[in-house]
Amino acid sequence: MKFLDQAKVYIQSGNGGPGCVSFRREAHVPRGGPDGGDGGRGGSVIAECVQGLNTLIDYRYQQHFKAPSGRPGAGRNRAGLSGGDVTLKLPVGTQILNEDGDLVLADLTEIGQRITLAQGGDGGRGNAAFKSSTNQAPRRADKGFPGMGMWVWLRLKLIADAGLVGLPNAGKSTFLAATSAARPKIADYPFTTLHPGLGVVGVDDHEFVLADIPGLVEGAHEGVGLGHRFLGHVERCQVLLHLVDGTADDPVGNWQTIRRELSAYDDDLGEKQEITAISKADSLDEERIASLTADLKAAGADDVQAISAVSGQGMTDLLRQLYSIIVENRAEAEERENPTPPWQP
Repeated sequence: MKFLDQAKVYIQSGNGGPGCVSFRREAHVPRGGPDGGDGGRGGSVIAECVQGLNTLIDYRYQQHFKAPSGRPGAGRNRAGLSGGDVTLKLPVGTQILNEDGDLVLADLTEIGQRITLAQGGDGGRGNAAFKSSTNQAPRRADKGFPGMGMWVWLRLKLIADAGLVGLPNAGKSTFLAATSAARPKIADYPFTTLHPGLGVVGVDDHEFVLADIPGLVEGAHEGVGLGHRFLGHVERCQVLLHLVDGTADDPVGNWQTIRRELSAYDDDLGEKQEITAISKADSLDEERIASLTADLKAAGADDVQAISAVSGQGMTDLLRQLYSIIVENRAEAEERENPTPPWQP
């Protein structure tokens, strides 16, 4: 299945059905009075978060979603049939934005979450609803209220606990393959990874989700290379794992390049907690690793480790540290959402 993380669709809710003007005309019912029924309600457009989806590819082939209108009312106080709702089934992590892309209308983060995007129009009242002691034969009925239509953007941001960032060929796909059951494409040329990938990483009977995004290059925020459009998939991560190729000509410069691109994309992403890992450590001697570690810390890296996804060097300790940061950040987020009352110890 092809990966698609952004789509533009048009949604249109149904119009309300018109009310009916009708009078009872049975021979044995003198002065029967009005009996026009109300029109049916128009269908709504609903977004639902479902399990088992990880792409928006379905919305490339269908961009228009229109709910049916309500049916007109009828005599004998018969209400019109309401229009059926149209449901957009979306993967976890989908954001729905307005046409300009500057307002988030909905953020689907939990399975089963349902949000009405376009409410169907109410049905018009039939003339039976206007009967009163002073108006016993009303000939008025409402037309029904119109639905609403608009273009919206669907933008998918994968839900992951940790995110992998780095230049092309920094070893991100190799790291993901070595620590999870994911099987990303691995080759000795840049931009092997063209779409984000997820893997479930296990360490000490614990698991967390790791996201691998295509490699960044200098000028990505201006559209160079694959650009930075995939950085949205690591915005929700608790921690970033920044891989630096230890065999490159200028590892420190490479680290600084990625840091600049993260900050250019979003200040919050640039300030997110990060672990720097010198990859391909099996090809480096101890003196070179110590020198690189010192240079990276001098450049501003807080936590630097040397790892090798091929030999397994430093991998377990790194995964344990990632998991501990994830657990700590989850606890802090839960405390913010559900603060302890001041009267409780």
